[in-house]
Amino acid sequence: MTVATVPLRILIGKVGLDGHDRGVKLIARALRDAGMEVIYTGLHQSPEQIVNTAIQEDVDAIGLSVLSGAHNTLFRRVLELLSEQGAENIVVFGGGIIPNEDVPALKEAGVKALFGPGTSLEDIVRFVKELPTSR
Repeated sequence: MTVATVPLRILIGKVGLDGHDRGVKLIARALRDAGMEVIYTGLHQSPEQIVNTAIQEDVDAIGLSVLSGAHNTLFRRVLELLSEQGAENIVVFGGGIIPNEDVPALKEAGVKALFGPGTSLEDIVRFVKELPTSR
């Protein structure tokens, strides 16, 4: 007898005014191909839209892509909104063009991991697979 496992549910979002989505679509596809349920919110989402969707979809994690330079504001706002909604159990990770000097403060604020340009899809999939489920 085998026990069915519940796949991880991951929301992938492009938050802010950034219109570059090639990389985030590759990540969404890699996570899907690895057996996860992926919700891709599309371009130009606000932090409020991301958090509302994450809660409605009962996700385990939110992966944000930010290439606009607004990462410090946008990641922190998502974390703040999750806290306000009592959803701190949803893991936040991300990627994009994030200067190395900004990484420690974002991690201290609660971002679990940040992946820069050139990170392999296998490394991102491995990270996500190791996350605990919140359901």
